[in-house]
Amino acid sequence: MDLLLWMLTMTVAVVVGLFVLLVSGVIYSVFTDSVLPPGIQGPGKLRLIHGMQIATCTLGNIAQNMGFGPQITIVRYLRTKLHGTKHKEEAGLIIQDVQFDGVPVRVYQPQSASAGTRRGVMFFHGGGWVFGSINDYDNLCRYIAKETDSVVVSVEYRLAPEHRYPTQLEDCLNATLHFLRTAEDYGVDNTRIVVSGDSAGGNLTAAVCLRITAMEESSELPSLCAQVMIYPALQMVDFNLPSYQQNQSVPILFRTRMVFFYLHYLNGDMSLGEEVLSGQHLPVGLKTNYRKWLKADLIPSEFKVRGYKPSLVLTHDDDVYDLVKPSLEPTFSPLLASDAAIQRLPPAYILTCEFDVLRDDGLLFKKRLEDNGVPVSWYHVQDGFHGIVSFFDNGYLTFPSGKKAIDNIVTFLKDL
Repeated sequence: MDLLLWMLTMTVAVVVGLFVLLVSGVIYSVFTDSVLPPGIQGPGKLRLIHGMQIATCTLGNIAQNMGFGPQITIVRYLRTKLHGTKHKEEAGLIIQDVQFDGVPVRVYQPQSASAGTRRGVMFFHGGGWVFGSINDYDNLCRYIAKETDSVVVSVEYRLAPEHRYPTQLEDCLNATLHFLRTAEDYGVDNTRIVVSGDSAGGNLTAAVCLRITAMEESSELPSLCAQVMIYPALQMVDFNLPSYQQNQSVPILFRTRMVFFYLHYLNGDMSLGEEVLSGQHLPVGLKTNYRKWLKADLIPSEFKVRGYKPSLVLTHDDDVYDLVKPSLEPTFSPLLASDAAIQRLPPAYILTCEFDVLRDDGLLFKKRLEDNGVPVSWYHVQDGFHGIVSFFDNGYLTFPSGKKAIDNIVTFLKDL
């Protein structure tokens, strides 16, 4: 009996000790590896969110080292436990999990009668093409459907590293084409379909628009009504733009983490990270050619007041370049699309956040669209960080600017 009690006591002590070490490590990391600039909203709550991310990744790493599987898989599992796997019923909405051309989607239909056909909204979730799911964005899609009286289709596209580019794009494209062809079945006017998404989903939004507008002349497809891009990731050419320098250590998306996501989406070769970060992955002549669209000089001066040092890299690695060439395709980096392709795009809504490494991708794409005659509605969250829209209604972890941002998107949609 004494031996059993001793073993139980030791087990509890070890568990408590490991928990204390985990918490201590998380707290240390939160305060040493991140920077919260003055003016950012809710720094205390943001540190808590960042700490939860670190804890989840740490647990995933521990589980991987213990042989339970890849860290990414473990992190996804933990996130699934947080958000659940099935949708809940909600008054005023009919919610169905179905498939569009073999792609899993969740459809949100308002129950109330409509005087005519409704607007349709395709939604592509964020998560760096590696994480994220329709469950993570369930609350957001419910809100958009109810507030705009639209039919919202949230797409469960396949993820990296199990599936590489262009799998995610093909899933989103096929689901969108299916909706364009079957919109009437859901009481939707197929000339009023919007494509939308945040972060990686913003990238997929722009890419889907590029593909569909290129198809329109040779098909009977109706034109897309608009594209809504929420802090989109739009290029893998330059990671030294002002926003990448200013916000490189601002939660919840670090500069190094964005390269991690891009490489997982592209080919999974993490050994290329340093070259990509430093700009040695592309020939100088090629980068010079892209400077007509992609350089700090095109970004308004007010976005450079927090400090920016221009960098000039005169070397590159041919082997690395060969491995990253597909990242220059417009459907991977929409900011690099030709003027002719940009001119065909539908009216756009772009949301950017001041304290986000992807801020300048959005600003540069805004300029490209405007320079080519495409109408743009722009909303800038002055005190916002990457991912803030996901915290528009999240209990204690709600950020007022996230709510204002999503309501601004709702207003844009209702005016279409």
